[in-house]
Amino acid sequence: MSDSTAVPAAGPAGPAVRLQAKVCTVSDGVVAGTREDRSGAAVAERLSAEGYEVVERRVVEDGIESVAEAIAELAVGFAGLIVTTGGTGFGPRDLTPEGTSQVLDRAAPGLSEAMRLANPLGRLSRAAAGTIATALVLNLPGSTKGALECLEAVLDVLPHALALLRGEKPH
Repeated sequence: MSDSTAVPAAGPAGPAVRLQAKVCTVSDGVVAGTREDRSGAAVAERLSAEGYEVVERRVVEDGIESVAEAIAELAVGFAGLIVTTGGTGFGPRDLTPEGTSQVLDRAAPGLSEAMRLANPLGRLSRAAAGTIATALVLNLPGSTKGALECLEAVLDVLPHALALLRGEKPH
């Protein structure tokens, strides 16, 4: 999926660098077709409105291995943002942070802490954030409202973080 209206981010000294994102919904119900993927769609729409080109959307089952495998695949050769929705709470199948942590090179606790402050229920989030090579990974809640609130909490710093991952020295 791409959005032709996406606004490129200024590069360090040359052509503009386009912000890209991939959205992965983690949900047994969506995979089974018993639930609609509202949070993934809302996150993709919000990122597009912010100037990101959403280049892939994926849905995977809950589980450590399924999440780890999906994130690792999404990160191969990718310089951009990978956002997951779902599986960050206390439910028995909420294992997104465990799967994410298996494949992260480096944690970014400031991002997950900021997301937890977005809403009082955020204190119940176990979401992880971090990097894999040149990709930045954020776990968002499965509820549409929660996912958008958490994304908004960090949206302003994401272009700077992505520029740093590309080896740029943004101001």
